[in-house]
Amino acid sequence: MTLLETGTPIRHPDSRRPDVMQRRGWWLVLIGFLLPGSAQTLAGSKRLGRIGLVATGVLLMLLVIAGVMWFAARGALITIVGNSIGLLVIEVLLIAYAVLWLVLGLDTLRLARLRKVKGRARAAIAIVAVLATLAPAAFAGYGATLVDATRGLVGNIFDFARPAVEPVDGRYTFLLLGGDAGDDRVGLRADSMTAVTVNAETGAATMIGVPRNLRNAPFSEGSPMWGPWPNGFDCESSDCLLNGTYTYGEANPELYPDAVANGSSPGIEATRDAVEGVTGLELQFFVLVDMRGFVDLVDALGGLKLEVTERVPIAIEGEPVRDWIEPGTQTLDGHDALWYARSRAGTSDYDRMARQRQVQEAIIRQFTPQALLTKYTQLARAGQDMVQSDVPQSMIGSLSELALQTRQLPITQLELVPDSGVVTGDPDFEQIHAMVQQALAEADAVVPPTESPAP
Repeated sequence: MTLLETGTPIRHPDSRRPDVMQRRGWWLVLIGFLLPGSAQTLAGSKRLGRIGLVATGVLLMLLVIAGVMWFAARGALITIVGNSIGLLVIEVLLIAYAVLWLVLGLDTLRLARLRKVKGRARAAIAIVAVLATLAPAAFAGYGATLVDATRGLVGNIFDFARPAVEPVDGRYTFLLLGGDAGDDRVGLRADSMTAVTVNAETGAATMIGVPRNLRNAPFSEGSPMWGPWPNGFDCESSDCLLNGTYTYGEANPELYPDAVANGSSPGIEATRDAVEGVTGLELQFFVLVDMRGFVDLVDALGGLKLEVTERVPIAIEGEPVRDWIEPGTQTLDGHDALWYARSRAGTSDYDRMARQRQVQEAIIRQFTPQALLTKYTQLARAGQDMVQSDVPQSMIGSLSELALQTRQLPITQLELVPDSGVVTGDPDFEQIHAMVQQALAEADAVVPPTESPAP
């Protein structure tokens, strides 16, 4: 027989009967957990109960809408909630609901009037009520913490003010820069350069590796670098290698006076113009990965598992070897993974480029859902210190959708190195432009999994 079947009101029970008070206590805890605010509506402050019921109804409605959009319009959902303002709203809602849940749960415990319950049932009801109060509130609070970390990450990396842009010739184009700023360096240099194009319809991607030691990088007449270098970035010293465009731009900020205000830097813009000249592509966005944050990212992942094929020295070029990274399957911490990616001692730039690609692939592999759930805050903090970009926040949703398509397809790779026929000391840029266009054509010919080749 339930409490309701006894005919005893929940709001005005017969407190002289311990059995009635026990059943009433269980009922209040159960309905308060399943439908927050209902216990107050039945036995306490109806006003507080209505607040709880309305808040719960709004939350459920938002979750249903988000669930429908996840399957029907995922890009639009991510665009709405994946920017600084949307994430702030979610964070405030989670914190407010966690506080409301605590208030309702503690008030439900008060309404249960446990002093009128006899025996072990009193402790049992109290324990269940406390767990039913603290667990969801803690879950909401943890969710708010994750959202806050995401908001910091999004706000620091992506450009809030920049409007969305359309693809160029049916493609979105990115310049990926690896900033080499180790302890032995003064300042930061763009030491790893990759042009990435993604077909805006299919997600087919092409990655074009551009070696740092390429000479004579050309500039278009519209580039600020055209004035000082109309015949290409050419001089006798090593300062005129391709990665020297970054330091040249930083040393001559008047060439790009609006760069910093636009979330970039003169060095990045000079490098972007140079890589555009080398590849013949218009690069819409840049993503700079600063190696100073790379160490923290790898450590947050718990190390990087790599198959090392030959001994790699931990040493500054021209100085004694401090230590070695030995061959075999290794789990490298952030310090060693950084040296594995950047060490030049006793090796070529092209071997180094290959190791950097290996490290990039390993990081992508280890960004598992388990790693994100258990180490998200540390990863987000490392990401804020590691990545800079001018990708608009308003495009996070559409580009995320496109990235899901890209992951289902093989990525076309082109390395502009001697093995591919490129003479880095005296490049034939018409030849390189033709190679790039051929690689784009190969990528566009890749058939998405949902389609079949034309007969």
